Amino acid sequence: MSVLVLGLGNLVMTDDALGSRAILELEKRYRFPEQVALLDGGTLGLDLLPRLEGIDRLLVIDALQMGAEPGSVFRLEGEEVPRAFANKLSVHQMGLQDLLAVAELQGHLPGQLVVLGAQAESIEMGLEMSAAVNTALEQLMAKVVHELSEWGAPPQLVA
Repeated sequence: MSVLVLGLGNLVMTDDALGSRAILELEKRYRFPEQVALLDGGTLGLDLLPRLEGIDRLLVIDALQMGAEPGSVFRLEGEEVPRAFANKLSVHQMGLQDLLAVAELQGHLPGQLVVLGAQAESIEMGLEMSAAVNTALEQLMAKVVHELSEWGAPPQLVA
C-alpha cells in the first residue's frame, strides 16, 4: 500500500498556506513509514499528476470554503470530494478538481481519497495565517495521524 499526504497552499496568501504549513509541521514532528510520502504540492495543480501514479491512498490537506466559521475542520471522503470541489469548495478548487479528473481518466486515481481541511478566514496577501486557522492546523495534524493510523501506517513522534 502506498500513501501520499498532499498539502496544497500558497505560503504568501495567509490562510491559503494551510496545506503547505501542515506538511512542514508534520515533517518536523513525525517519522513516517516508508509507504507514506509527504508532499507540499503548493499550487502546482496538474503538475502533480505524475506523483499520483502508483498511489493507493491520497490524503489532501487544504484550506476550504465551506461557508462555515473560520477554522472549522472538515473531512471529506471518496465521492464527496469531486462533487464538493465542483462547488468551489477549496481555494485550489480548479487545480485539484482538474488533477483528480485527469488522474481518473488516466487510470491513476487512488482507490481511497480523503480531504482534510479548515474553513479559511482570509486568503489575502500575507505571511501569517489567521488565529482560527492556526488553531485548526493542530486539529488537522491530529486528524492526519489518526487517518494514517487507521490505514495501518501510523507515524511516530520524533523524540
